[in-house]
Amino acid sequence: MSTSNRIMVATPYPEPVMTRRDFLKRLASLFGLIALPITATAAATQHRLIQQCNLAGFEHHDGEALWPYLTIGDNLQLRREPGNPHDSSAIRVDWNGRELGYIPKIQNRTTARLMDEGKWLEARIGGLERHENPWRRVSLEIWMVG
Repeated sequence: MSTSNRIMVATPYPEPVMTRRDFLKRLASLFGLIALPITATAAATQHRLIQQCNLAGFEHHDGEALWPYLTIGDNLQLRREPGNPHDSSAIRVDWNGRELGYIPKIQNRTTARLMDEGKWLEARIGGLERHENPWRRVSLEIWMVG
């Protein structure tokens, strides 16, 4: 019987049999999915606050009826209205498909240009205040994504 000169060193953690990347590739292949490269694509998308303003026209649209349902942080939809007879840079603000009002005419040109250029913008309710002046009831935050 020969004696080996090997020294066995015990480590607190055994070497992994398979890496996380290999595991996910195998898992995807088991379900018939294509093996997508696992990269840093899941990294958080950057959001930059580009505008804060109050909502114009709240009292002329669905704002009063929707007031009890609005919450700070709610997502809003921005709709360009280049054919608007009052303002060629008009941006309508909707909440769940219902019209709330507009970005004020004096503050909408840059945002309208960004929308026309195809930039990805998101809007949300930044503040709510039960105020006698309807222009001060809803404040918006507009974010550029990417």
